[in-house]
Amino acid sequence: MEVCLFLFVHCDDESPARPPIDPSLLEAASREVQGLTRFVVHLPAQLPDSDPLSKPQTSIPCCALQWYFDDLGLLETALQPGGAMQAIVNRIANATEANLTFAQQAMAVRPFATPNPNDARHRTERCTYLVSYEGEAEDFNAWLTHYLAHHPPLMAQLPGIRELEIYTRLDFRSGLTIPRATAMQRNKVVFDDPEALAAALSSPIRAHMKQDFTAFPPYIGPSPHFPMRSIYGNLKPT
Repeated sequence: MEVCLFLFVHCDDESPARPPIDPSLLEAASREVQGLTRFVVHLPAQLPDSDPLSKPQTSIPCCALQWYFDDLGLLETALQPGGAMQAIVNRIANATEANLTFAQQAMAVRPFATPNPNDARHRTERCTYLVSYEGEAEDFNAWLTHYLAHHPPLMAQLPGIRELEIYTRLDFRSGLTIPRATAMQRNKVVFDDPEALAAALSSPIRAHMKQDFTAFPPYIGPSPHFPMRSIYGNLKPT
């Protein structure tokens, strides 16, 4: 199963709408990571209209990175002390005068088919809705079994959806000297642009998803949703 590392960067002293450094520097640095197959640089995006079924979000990350590997061993090798990933963290920290906080989390990647998927040969930028479940389910096995059986089929019906992935947490070794995030689960739905994401969030399918949410097994905790501008990099031959 494919795995990915999430690196979240929060900016304490500046608007989250401004990235801490030029995203092209993040792209170039990501290509130096050994064993990496693909990556995504996420920056905050503004939607034409807010999500009518979600509460306003706070603490939007000013940058989030996803690094994908074919297995956990390759990811842990890239996370060795003093390696390329630590250099990226240092580069981000040194590129802005803002006070930054970081968090890392390795997760298993569960992809799901969509009617009109991304073309890996041509995709360079999309608009993503990142979702995280930061709390705990009373019975995680029951939660995940229900979620994977019922929610992705609804999500795949969102108009204009290009990509759908669900992530579950992993225990992992890391030499990065930054805190760890502990989200129980994360999701990603991807669209062509902010207008397409806004249209999907206003569609009748979104209401069906909310109805399914009320049927989930017991869960306590926040579930923030963030619209992001997503820049893709593919390191595998296509």
